[in-house]
Amino acid sequence: MQLEIMPRKKRLSAGRVPLILFLCQMISALDVPLDLVQPPTITQQSPKDYIVDPRENIVIQCEAKGKPPPSFSWTRNGTHFDIDKDPLVTMKAGLGTLIINIMGEGKAETYEGVYQCTARNERGAAISNNIVVRPSRSPLWTKEKLEPITLRSGQSLILPCRPPVGLPPAIIFWMDNSFQRLPQSERVSQGLNGDLYFSNVLPEDSREDYICYARFNHTQTIQQKQPISLKVVLVDELNDTIAANLSDTEVYGAKSSRERPPTFLTPQGNASNKEELRGNVLSLECIAEGLPTPIIYWIKEDGTLPTNRTFYRNFQKTLQITQVSEADSGKYQCIAKNALGVIHHTISVTVKAAPYWIMAPQNLVLSPGEDGALVCRANGNPKPRISWLSNGVPIEIAPDDPSRKINGDTIIFSSVQERSSAVYQCNASNEYGYLLGNAFVNVLAEPPRILTSENTLYQVIANRPALLDCAFFGSPLPTIEWFKGTKGSALREDTYVLHENGTLEIPVAQKDSTGTYTCVARNKLGMAKNEVHLEIKDPTRIIKQPEYAVVQRGSTVSFECKVKHDHTLIPTVIWLKDNGELPSDGRFTVDKDQLVVADVSDSDGGTYTCVANTTLDDVSASAVLSVVDVPNPPFDLELTDQLDKSVQLSWTPGDDNNSPITKFIIEYEDAMHEAGLWHHQTEVPGTQTTAQLKLSPYVNYSFRVMAENSLGRSLPSEASEQYLTKAAEPDKNPMTVEGLGSEPDNLVITWQPLNGFESNGPGLQYKVSWRQKDGDDEWTSVVVANVSKYIVSGTPTFVPYLIKVQALNDVGFAPEPAVVMGHSGEDLPMVAPGNVHVTVVNSTLAEVHWDPVPLKSVRGHLQGYRIYYWTDQNSSKRNRRHIEKKILTFQGSKTHGMLPGLEPFSHYTLNVRVVNGKGEGPASPDRVFHTPEGVPSAPSSLKIVNPTLDSLTLEWDPPSHPNGILTEYTLKYQPINSTHELGPLVDLKIPANKTRWTLKNLNFSTRYKFYFYAQTSAGSGSQITEEAVTTVDEGKMVNPRISKLTVAAAETYANISWEYEGPEHVNFYVEYGVAGSKEEWRKEIVNGSRSFFGLKGLMPGTAYKVRVGAEGDSGFVSSEDVFETGPAMASRQVDIATQGWFIGLMCAVALLILILLIVCFIRRNKGGKYPVKEKEDAHPDPEIQPMKEDDGTFGEYSDAEDHKPLKKGSRTPSDRTVKKEDSDDSLVDYGEGVNGQFNEDGSFIGQYSGKKEKEPAEGNESSEAPSPVNAMNSFV
Repeated sequence: MQLEIMPRKKRLSAGRVPLILFLCQMISALDVPLDLVQPPTITQQSPKDYIVDPRENIVIQCEAKGKPPPSFSWTRNGTHFDIDKDPLVTMKAGLGTLIINIMGEGKAETYEGVYQCTARNERGAAISNNIVVRPSRSPLWTKEKLEPITLRSGQSLILPCRPPVGLPPAIIFWMDNSFQRLPQSERVSQGLNGDLYFSNVLPEDSREDYICYARFNHTQTIQQKQPISLKVVLVDELNDTIAANLSDTEVYGAKSSRERPPTFLTPQGNASNKEELRGNVLSLECIAEGLPTPIIYWIKEDGTLPTNRTFYRNFQKTLQITQVSEADSGKYQCIAKNALGVIHHTISVTVKAAPYWIMAPQNLVLSPGEDGALVCRANGNPKPRISWLSNGVPIEIAPDDPSRKINGDTIIFSSVQERSSAVYQCNASNEYGYLLGNAFVNVLAEPPRILTSENTLYQVIANRPALLDCAFFGSPLPTIEWFKGTKGSALREDTYVLHENGTLEIPVAQKDSTGTYTCVARNKLGMAKNEVHLEIKDPTRIIKQPEYAVVQRGSTVSFECKVKHDHTLIPTVIWLKDNGELPSDGRFTVDKDQLVVADVSDSDGGTYTCVANTTLDDVSASAVLSVVDVPNPPFDLELTDQLDKSVQLSWTPGDDNNSPITKFIIEYEDAMHEAGLWHHQTEVPGTQTTAQLKLSPYVNYSFRVMAENSLGRSLPSEASEQYLTKAAEPDKNPMTVEGLGSEPDNLVITWQPLNGFESNGPGLQYKVSWRQKDGDDEWTSVVVANVSKYIVSGTPTFVPYLIKVQALNDVGFAPEPAVVMGHSGEDLPMVAPGNVHVTVVNSTLAEVHWDPVPLKSVRGHLQGYRIYYWTDQNSSKRNRRHIEKKILTFQGSKTHGMLPGLEPFSHYTLNVRVVNGKGEGPASPDRVFHTPEGVPSAPSSLKIVNPTLDSLTLEWDPPSHPNGILTEYTLKYQPINSTHELGPLVDLKIPANKTRWTLKNLNFSTRYKFYFYAQTSAGSGSQITEEAVTTVDEGKMVNPRISKLTVAAAETYANISWEYEGPEHVNFYVEYGVAGSKEEWRKEIVNGSRSFFGLKGLMPGTAYKVRVGAEGDSGFVSSEDVFETGPAMASRQVDIATQGWFIGLMCAVALLILILLIVCFIRRNKGGKYPVKEKEDAHPDPEIQPMKEDDGTFGEYSDAEDHKPLKKGSRTPSDRTVKKEDSDDSLVDYGEGVNGQFNEDGSFIGQYSGKKEKEPAEGNESSEAPSPVNAMNSFV
């Protein structure tokens, strides 16, 4: 089945535009093969408007192809140009190109004219366009005298350029004598005609070198106009002399320099017209003058401006529309606006069009007897006229051909013959130009031929279109069929697309598309075929793409790019930066799959692209690198709107280094008062570049600005210019004004002086005023220098004064100051508190009451009352003067207070004094009181001496603080058996005058624990504990022995165990050796007193002897035992965990470990301490119960003392003495003045006790009875 030729527009989607272009190129390439007879075709010619450089040879191109090769001829200005007669003109061999040699002696102007080339052979003649040759011209400016221009500031100005007319037109620009372009802005700009427009002039526009330059690119020359001098002056600078010599018209322009609404400088009037040709750039211009400078806007009255083709140039003064078409015709309006008004100008735009092709004539190849047509269609504005030529001759006078018929823009051919071959020219022209198109009719009879090379291999990426070429020629036009494989049928249109040029398209090539394809071309004269081959490759993919990165300047960044590709293709991976090559810098390193950039700089920021290329495809992936850093410092600081108390600061931000600026920090320096010291002024958002700053008078300000972003703060900018504000009177008075007397007869007035910044002017002083508060005296004032203190002498003692301090300087006074109250100096109080009496609360606490003194007698600020108290019970008369007195201070007007921490059973003396800021008043008469008895402290020491079989002797020292008269001692003791169980408790009373006691009828070799304490009439004191052991009865000692020696042997080791009877703390050893040998016993020491040991490193299958012994003076040895290790077994392995002997051994080991722990525990406590607390808890002694101070009972018993360090515990030292630590109680822990305070009711705030004893192990136990001070905690 033959596949019909399908129009492309029905088969190709919009997504295949590149494919359409490709196919169009292929179709245009279907020319007649050059080995066949054909008319000429022009292939190369010079442009219609040909401007040549007069300094170089003129080359007019004309090239053509045809069979037989064509010959060339030229016309000049419509007549034959005989090149043989002009020695300066030659024609290239085989071509029609003319070369005119003017570099020797000719002139370009001589050869100016209109040229046309004709290429001719036996089948017809083709002609070129009319080529207008003109030499380039760059004329000089005409000589002119330019007068200097003087203007008032604010006037408008136009500096004319008027360049000479050149070919092509010159490019205009304005520069100064240093060849620096003049700056342009919304106020100053260059027009399309080259003139320089000033909307208003400023003094900085004054200069003598405004120069207009014209650059002629074709000849690479620049022409210069004479410099123009401009002077701009302010109105108040025009002195009387200038005003007398210059009239209004002599000062350039007559417009006022005052503010005014806009007026157009160009174009003139309210409306104008503009005509432009289709395809050109439409440029519309409006430039306005006015003060302030007007701003220009553009609109289209009857439509909208095209978005993609509209551009604004020259600060919006020029509107440009590219590729203009008839649809862009209409009315455009420019609007000039400033604060004083708005004006409009309307430009009517008409778009004309030179002729342009709608359908250019195409070459036509026909076989004899066929029909055909040449079509020539063009458009323009106005509509172009179509005319035909045949072989360069108007068709009206050309030889007649009966096979053709002319119908306007179409020539119809029917039943053509070989003589119908010719070249036809279509000319479309209007007033704006012309089009000339050559198309031949070639009558041939040719069988098909395929122009594509045989066995061409096509390689295509999977899932992409595959285009298999089959370029062909034949006359008549052959039909094309495609086949796949050797026996397949013609390919069907539902899967494939056959294009007019013979190309077979596979829209989506798959792996199964691989194979051999055959193209067959047929016409009535024959058939031709060709085979091509198709291979489908896997696409190249980037499986790991580079990722967006944000890095700080100076760091290192890497981009990864991993590529997967067809195994038969070799990829090339390159890296690009911003679509260009990577910088040739050693910081850029490219590995296999990675790009690394070290020491990143600002210039490294951009888009990095990984491109993977193969011969068939390429893929790319990009990532952006943002280099961030703290901002660059701001610059161009400028101070404007300078007022007395404010100024506007503006600046230009530095580069934000890709991290937006969040805020600006403004600092100031006061060069007059604190030079070099910068202070914070204010902060503004990062979008703001100006700040209105509040200023203080008489400060020489400089400012600097810092920018801040998320990475940190920039360096400070350069300092601004200095700005000195005017002096003014102070706007504030000194702070912290106080009046306090240093002597009874003076008043010291102090204040915090103003700093230099706050002085607001020179000559800072202070006016100090005072008067008594409770009197009718007038204010007394004095003006002092810039100091901070003034002393008023001769004042009454402690009198209230009203005080004020006012600042002043050379300009004036500060506002009226606030009045504060002070007092003149204090003196010592005159009266002692009266009616002092003491109430004893308990043995350690007393309450004191007194009557307050009259306030007038205080003669100062009442700070409180102070109690002095001391005890003199042990002081001799000689030392009475050196008695240590304790002090408690009670603030304010309190009339009672508590004295804590007193010693029981003591005589105390106290007195009370009133206190003010000057000191203490006289003491009240002494009052004596006595504290009752309290419970004693623990005996100072307890030691046990002379132990015998049935007795122990105890010696002790009395309590260091008996706190009363001792009535007796109490001794309690109980035995401790070998399992650390406590026996029955024995209670024994001992007279108070004893310091030694012997206990008899005790058990021999028994440990006893003793509890010993003293008693007064107030109750029992703290106890002290000790342990001791009676001696051993030698007659009843058991001989130690080791028995039941057992051995559990294995291949290379043996576990030895035994039983022991005898004294404790025995160190064992194990001896062993090979049985029957005479070698010495090998000895292993057993760690501790455990009764098992493991022997290692034994020989397998060997008999050993073993015995166990004890070291020391009472050393003894067990009987020997013999055992044999197991035989060596190379391959047999036994799981011992399942063996009965192993399980039994482990049980024995566990039991022995338990026994060992018990033995170790006994050894640890032997001779010093035993953990008897559990037994005591289980069998509490009813006689050892908590005691309260009120009823004289003890607190709960605890043996926590046993677990304290030696100096606090009961572990007996070498001399068997135990000392009780001294009390830590001190009044430093209580009152004011000595680190203590009392409440208003006199109750004490704080800690009454000294250092606390260690907390008991159990909550209901205490190592000793509570001290009196501890008892006071609950009382208070």
